Amino acid sequence: MTSPVFAVVGATGQQGGATARALLAAGERVRGLTRDPDSDAARALADAGAEVVRADLTDPESVRAAFDGATRVFGVTTPFERGPDAETSQGIVLADAAASAGVEHVVYSSVGGAERGSGVPHFESKRRVEEHLESLDLPVTFVRPVFFMDNFRWMAPAREDGELVFRLALPAGVPLQMIASSDVGAVAAAVLRDPSRVPGGAIEIAGDERTGEQIAAAMGEAAGMPARYEALPLESLGDNEDMRRMFEWFAHLPAYQADIGAVRELHPDLQDLPTWLSRSGWSPPA
Repeated sequence: MTSPVFAVVGATGQQGGATARALLAAGERVRGLTRDPDSDAARALADAGAEVVRADLTDPESVRAAFDGATRVFGVTTPFERGPDAETSQGIVLADAAASAGVEHVVYSSVGGAERGSGVPHFESKRRVEEHLESLDLPVTFVRPVFFMDNFRWMAPAREDGELVFRLALPAGVPLQMIASSDVGAVAAAVLRDPSRVPGGAIEIAGDERTGEQIAAAMGEAAGMPARYEALPLESLGDNEDMRRMFEWFAHLPAYQADIGAVRELHPDLQDLPTWLSRSGWSPPA
């Protein structure tokens, strides 16, 4: 019998790359889909043992061809290049191509709260993709990540008068669930290899839950500096409606609702924030 082939959409991106690397580490056959097979990231993936093919979610035939012969598919879409409506369109292309290719199972990376009517534009776009996948005769599992720890590379604290000041449009004392993108990949790989590990067909995933004050404290400890938190008003987000709605949603609990213990059963090496800060080489801006 031939080994199963795992097709990974966005294999040179953050989530897709993490999923591809986790599958390769488990000894699986990986077909990485990317828009640019000649990029440095694509070459590194090929050097690690993946088959790398060109595919673009704006080009349905390229995706269908890339899924040909694949056993299972990891899918991810993003609203940040062309907007939420384009994300939904690309997700529909992904879903239809997987159904046409007759793959055994799709794991789609959505977002925590997508199914709960959040009103956040880039959550709703993913929910529309979920709904389309559900309408097809196609086994699917939804992995729903929460806020990414990786965001703290650009949502970073400032150095002011010898201390770190971390600012976010999140009221003081309100907890925010978070996860490392590498852990999203590890969880997705575990589910791809054995979908029965998520019997309900969907799991919200987080690795930690901290208030703004606790996030600042973890950053200060990682940097060896005193740190404090300042909550910003929603108005600080300007006219970015998507961000405003998301942070408004964060402030009205319960927002994200991941069961961290259940996630750890899928991925025992799940990182909390201090662990991610240490392993990722995070440091505050100079």
